[in-house]
Amino acid sequence: MADVSAGLLPVISVDRSATTPLHRQVYAGFRDAILRGDLAAGQQVPSSRALAAELAISRFPVLDAYSQLLAEGYFESRVGSGTFVSASLRGQSGQIRASVHAPVAPRHTSRRSRLFPPYEQNPWRHGWGSFGVHQPALDQFPFEVWSKLLARYSRIFRLHPADNIHPLGLGPFREAICSYLRTARAVRCDPSQIMVVSGSQQALDITTRVLLDSGDAAWIEEPCYPLVRSLVHGSGCRTIPVPVDEEGLNVAAGIQRCPAARVAFVTPSHHYALGYTMSAGRRFQLLEWARQSSAWIVEDDYDSEYRFESMPIPSLQGLDPSGSVIYIGTFSKVLRPSLRLGYMVIPPDLVDQFTAVRFTMDIFPPYLFQEVLTEFMHAGHFARHIRRMRALYKSRRTALVESLHAEFGDFFQIHGAEAGMHLTVTLPEGYSDVEIATRAAREKLWLWPLSGCYFGERPRHGFILGFANTREEDAPAAVRHLRQIIGI
Repeated sequence: MADVSAGLLPVISVDRSATTPLHRQVYAGFRDAILRGDLAAGQQVPSSRALAAELAISRFPVLDAYSQLLAEGYFESRVGSGTFVSASLRGQSGQIRASVHAPVAPRHTSRRSRLFPPYEQNPWRHGWGSFGVHQPALDQFPFEVWSKLLARYSRIFRLHPADNIHPLGLGPFREAICSYLRTARAVRCDPSQIMVVSGSQQALDITTRVLLDSGDAAWIEEPCYPLVRSLVHGSGCRTIPVPVDEEGLNVAAGIQRCPAARVAFVTPSHHYALGYTMSAGRRFQLLEWARQSSAWIVEDDYDSEYRFESMPIPSLQGLDPSGSVIYIGTFSKVLRPSLRLGYMVIPPDLVDQFTAVRFTMDIFPPYLFQEVLTEFMHAGHFARHIRRMRALYKSRRTALVESLHAEFGDFFQIHGAEAGMHLTVTLPEGYSDVEIATRAAREKLWLWPLSGCYFGERPRHGFILGFANTREEDAPAAVRHLRQIIGI
């Protein structure tokens, strides 16, 4: 520690062994001295050359520190005189000194922000491995093909990039999505109706902004994807839980509970989390309710590409004669979660409103992955990958189901094993899925508690078990490990 100059109170010290760069140490020393009131407004500080010599360091870190202090208004430079603590701080030293240690009074935040549940660092959310939900078989992803396409489009220089900017997304990519949806999901659409989004969650967010006002009622499935409930509740709307059974959403129960709901959020092809498929009768009943009530249906078709006992179930949107369905899909489940790339099909009369909201939120989606995925789809890589993964996931699903039966017998009830990338098991009375999942995470087993998907006061307990990322040969050991953790 060295006295910087005669007549100056503060002492600046540097530690060459610290990870903090020298210029940040010098900067922090002066800034803290000013905030404490040890350096007064108008007081001269040593020249950069003199301070560097005093501290036995290069002049460059001192120059960098002085430059930052000048930029932030703590220092001012006077031609021919030197560097001084800024005169604009005169009379504020006492206030600054008091405010450094003063408790901060509560500040206003929006009512809407307080409606959202806090983000929870649940241990089962952050592991990668056996039973992890939303985890595809990344070791089977065609990385070589993808990397070549990514490198190629990263090198392409766009002379007129502004020509590509559109809130709905890249035109050729929307055409490719449209062609895929018409063929694979029986969706009735035109490229002008497709909006590219950052995953299905952004699609749901935009949808609630367009369709719902504070105080409106919305049907949500019981149980449901928890973030749907969070979005609806966070928008200031009334969430109306509608029970789900083996035929999907119980439309009659929804009508009885709230016939005038503005929106119904559904996962008809593979219910999240129980895995049921909505029956044809329920589908037509739901569409008729929407038509008669002038309501909207939001169809989240998150992993419908994978069905193992039959052909994929056509979309609800494809049955809709009145344009009541907003259709949402994602590439995160079928390709890579880190892509954060999804899409929505918007009824023609809503396109302008959705576009306006999207433009205000983030102008337009990033283009690089859109360009890469467009060629990936046109070249047939996407379709081949889906076919390969459908066969692989069927084998992994079968291995998990057989292992569950072998180890647990009828202890578990298995739901939704016919499709998707996960199945669900329900526990007998007396077991806490959260407590078991927390223990399991400490042993690198990633169980998602089913109870968190329920809105009511009597949730069912069980686990959502992802199988896409669990190899067939690993399933028996993982299930035995699960049995040990449960203790039966």
